[in-house]
Amino acid sequence: IEVGHIFLLGTKYSQAMSAVFRDEQGREQPLVMGCYGIGIGRTAAAAIEQNHDEKGIIWPPALSPYDVYLMALNAKSSRVSEEAQKLHDALSEVPLEVLWDDRDERPGVKFNDADLIGIPFQVILGEKNVREGLVEIKERRSGKIRKVKTGEAVAVLKEMICGS
Repeated sequence: IEVGHIFLLGTKYSQAMSAVFRDEQGREQPLVMGCYGIGIGRTAAAAIEQNHDEKGIIWPPALSPYDVYLMALNAKSSRVSEEAQKLHDALSEVPLEVLWDDRDERPGVKFNDADLIGIPFQVILGEKNVREGLVEIKERRSGKIRKVKTGEAVAVLKEMICGS
């Protein structure tokens, strides 16, 4: 995959702009110009090609558009929605970038979409865990799921993502 590119522009633009230098004999000569660039889309495509599985993208944390995929499994439940809102606000203050999935969809749809999108960490809030004061944190790359107390979730995620 070509991620970056270099173009030789020659003297086309330097002549038009009268951009010159003096050679060893003191004569004015037009600059020979070039340009280079890194394609953002190409960089993302290269990252995805190297970081995926059968379920979808696995974004490297440094390139991921979000740090956390916050998933409220029963968005109609006021208890789940309130906990999701609190957690979203607390994560945003860290600051971590959070994509909050509060759609009225079945859990399986949300799980599949979360894996497809590939955000490095998924935080799952369901009725049962919320009742028990817990949230699940899933690491997308390994698939490992960790249950933590709701009050510890921000610190645990910060440690997992930022290392502190």
